[in-house]
Amino acid sequence: MNKVYNFSAGPAVLPEEVLRQARDEMLDWHGSGMSVMEMSHRGKEFMAIAEKAEHDLRALADIPADYKVLFLQGGASSQFAMVPMNLLGGHHCADYINTGQWSQKAIAEARRYSTVHIAASSEPDGFNSIPLLDQWKITPDTAYLHYTPNETIGGVEFHWTPDPSAVSGGNRDIPLVADMSSNFLSRPLDIRKFGLIYAGAQKNVGPAGLVIVIIREDLLNLPPLDGTPTMYRYKTHAEHASMYNTPPTYAIYIMGLVMEWLQKQGGLAAMEQRNIAKANLIYERIDNSDFYRCPVTKTDRSRMNVPFTLHDARLDEVFLQQAKARGLIQLKGHRSVGGMRASVYNAMPLEGVLALTTFMQEFEQTHA
Repeated sequence: MNKVYNFSAGPAVLPEEVLRQARDEMLDWHGSGMSVMEMSHRGKEFMAIAEKAEHDLRALADIPADYKVLFLQGGASSQFAMVPMNLLGGHHCADYINTGQWSQKAIAEARRYSTVHIAASSEPDGFNSIPLLDQWKITPDTAYLHYTPNETIGGVEFHWTPDPSAVSGGNRDIPLVADMSSNFLSRPLDIRKFGLIYAGAQKNVGPAGLVIVIIREDLLNLPPLDGTPTMYRYKTHAEHASMYNTPPTYAIYIMGLVMEWLQKQGGLAAMEQRNIAKANLIYERIDNSDFYRCPVTKTDRSRMNVPFTLHDARLDEVFLQQAKARGLIQLKGHRSVGGMRASVYNAMPLEGVLALTTFMQEFEQTHA
């Protein structure tokens, strides 16, 4: 097998240890005679898998007892609709922070159900920064404040948690909602600062097909919009422990293995330090060069997704081809922005980042 380092933005690299365990358990999970993919989602075997996965997630992320954890489907994109359907609660307006393409997708979907107020936006600078807090303005009667802590495409990340009560027009009763798809479990987090968190699993948590929702219990009692389908009601899934319908069973199983792996790595505080170190290596390579450039404001650079361009875009394909020959794959930037993007989620080993920065230096020496 050829060794490669996969810098894909998602579905993304998984820990090799997890993949090997899944391989070993593929035909027979713990003597059951069944693959996890064959199990009834309500059978005792899978129920044990799901319960342990949730238990380990709660322990890792320090999720309080008055928050529900839901294992859903449809990816984060389904949540763009489920959030306003469930959280408007009789309000006619929701506030959103616009920091890039994933924020914009959430905003566009929310406009189907309510008036959307843009409380702050970094569009004027090309989505290369986080808007300064003193520029934010919240609608006083808003249902919630939504933001995207990490923009996977643009490589912009919040390194702090917004406090709605500290924003002009805001108060402590406004729930904070976050799309954490691309930085969930990459660092410790104070869950109590949020009303709802959602995250597609295919970055730091597991394979595609699973979306995790963490919701404060009191928000489950808000009346959903008239006509909200049963499957699109958070309360439906909370009351049935995510088993109202057949959940993405194999994705939950892999997620559980990733939780065990994260525990072995020392938990989220240890992962944060590793993620900082990995990202810094790439940014240092970029900043110490006139050959590469990262457009993102330094204070707002993502630890998960590092976008960069070459000084001559005509070299892009050569860079990608030679990188692939070195076992460095999926480095092409998103089609909307071009250039390169190195996604260095939890499972990307330090060795992969060192291989990339070494290649970048050698490529620059050859083509400058």
